[in-house]
Amino acid sequence: MKKFIIITTVLSMVLLSVFSFYEPHASKQSGFYAPRILYWGSQGQDVRTVQDKLLRWGYYDGKVDGVYGARTYRAVRKFQAKNGLTVDGVVGTSTAKALGMATAATTTASTGGVDRKTDEYLLARAIHGEARGEPYVGKVAVAAVILNRTRSSSFPNTVASVIYQPLAFTAVADGQINLTPNKDSINAARDALNGWDPTYGCLYYWNPVTATSKWIWSRKVMLKIGKHWFGV
Repeated sequence: MKKFIIITTVLSMVLLSVFSFYEPHASKQSGFYAPRILYWGSQGQDVRTVQDKLLRWGYYDGKVDGVYGARTYRAVRKFQAKNGLTVDGVVGTSTAKALGMATAATTTASTGGVDRKTDEYLLARAIHGEARGEPYVGKVAVAAVILNRTRSSSFPNTVASVIYQPLAFTAVADGQINLTPNKDSINAARDALNGWDPTYGCLYYWNPVTATSKWIWSRKVMLKIGKHWFGV
């Protein structure tokens, strides 16, 4: 009996080791699988695959290093423009398919274009870049505006596409989107994704002291939180 228990334990440990080794590498076997939306700041083998394809097709002139930076962003936008895709610099479902990459980055009507696992950290980065000096409710409000846009027919339908829409957010233009978000920003992203909307459906926000767009003043102001005004 003792010998049987020892043998069983050893076999179990061997099987666990095999599974542990296999799982992390399962998604890399083909090199053509993109299980997430890719955008500025993403890293990994799927980014390397995008860079390699764009390099071979003459869109990318940088190093194939698996880091989604400025050159990758510009190359993706060139590829999108050439192929009649939405030019947002984001490798979502349509762009991935055009690149010949299978993708699990799909959206559904029930979630309004939100992939919880993929989008939480990106949303936190946007909050940190746009509103880290604001009160907590103001941080949640900024995230809510982004999520409200994914549900509006006037905007792209994914969090990444909304955030990286050209000229949409100052934090993207000046690079603050790439700062590491703090705990408050991460928690605010989660609260917004869980349904808290302090703006009650607003699609815009701006700081009246620093706003440079004349058009933004045509929006109807619904409420003010911290230094930001929120409107529709």
